[in-house]
Amino acid sequence: MFSCVRARRAVVILWLLLLAPGAAAQQQAAERYTILFSNDDGYDAPGLQALIQAFQGYGDLYVSAPARNQSGKGHSITIADAIVVQRRATEGVVLGLAIEATPATSVRVGLEKFVPRRPHLVISGINRGENLGTSVYLSGTLGAAREAVFSGIPAIAVSMAGNSQTDYVATAAFVRRLVDDLRTRGAIKPGFFLNVNAPAGVPVGTKVTRLSVLASQQLYDCTPPATDRSACFSDYEQVKRDEPGTDVAEFFQGYITLTPMTLDATDAKAMEALRPLENRTPIAVPR
Repeated sequence: MFSCVRARRAVVILWLLLLAPGAAAQQQAAERYTILFSNDDGYDAPGLQALIQAFQGYGDLYVSAPARNQSGKGHSITIADAIVVQRRATEGVVLGLAIEATPATSVRVGLEKFVPRRPHLVISGINRGENLGTSVYLSGTLGAAREAVFSGIPAIAVSMAGNSQTDYVATAAFVRRLVDDLRTRGAIKPGFFLNVNAPAGVPVGTKVTRLSVLASQQLYDCTPPATDRSACFSDYEQVKRDEPGTDVAEFFQGYITLTPMTLDATDAKAMEALRPLENRTPIAVPR
C-alpha cells in the first residue's frame, strides 16, 4: 500500500514539474500591465500616436478611439447611428480600433466587445489644446476617460497646449514616468480619475491643482440674416486667470497641472440645508 502511495506522489510531482513552466507563463501573461488608449482628436492624431510610441514595451497596449475628430463632444454617446468599427494595425498595439462614434462610446464599445481583458488603466489623449476648469464638461478627451471610470477602471486624461511634435513626444514621456510613479504609490485603483494639462515648450515644473470653476467665454460670430436665417460660428475662449492653486492659474504660469477628479458632483452642504424638506407630504392632485 505504501509503495502505491509513493508511486502516486511521484506521478503528481512529475506532472507538477511538467506543468510548472506553462503555469508560470500563464501567470506572467495574466500579470502583464494592460492599457487602453483613446482620445477625441481621432485615431491618427499625433498626440495619441506619441502616447503609443512612449509606452512601447510597457505591457499590452490597446486602442479604442474615434475614427475621426470628435472634439467638444463632452460625454455624449452615439445612439441612433450605426457604430462602424474598423480594426487598425499599429506597431506595438495588440488591437487597434477606429470607431465611428463619440469618444465615450468608443471607449465603451472597446471595453464591452473587443478588448479581451479588463485594462488596468485607460489613458485618453494627448489632446491638442488644454482642457482646464469647466471645459472638462465639454471635452471629449475627458468624456473618454470618465467613461472608463464609470466602469471602475482608473483613467488619466492628457491635454497639451500647442501642436508641436517635440512637445507631444515630451508630454508622452512625462505621462509614462507619471504612470510609473502612480503605480509605485498604489494610486491607480478604481475611482482614480486624473486630468493632466501640459503647457507648450519646457514646463516650469508640476503642480497638483484644484479645478477652476470660472466660466470660460463662449462667443458666437453671427452673420446678418439675408432672409429669415443667420449663420453663427462658435469662438471658445479659455479663461486664463484664477486664484493660485487652480489648474488655470498654475497652467498659465507654465506648470504641468495634475487635477484629481471624482464622479460624485453632490453638494454636501446643500444636502444638509435641504434636510428639512424630507418626508413632506405630497400635494394631492385631483384625478
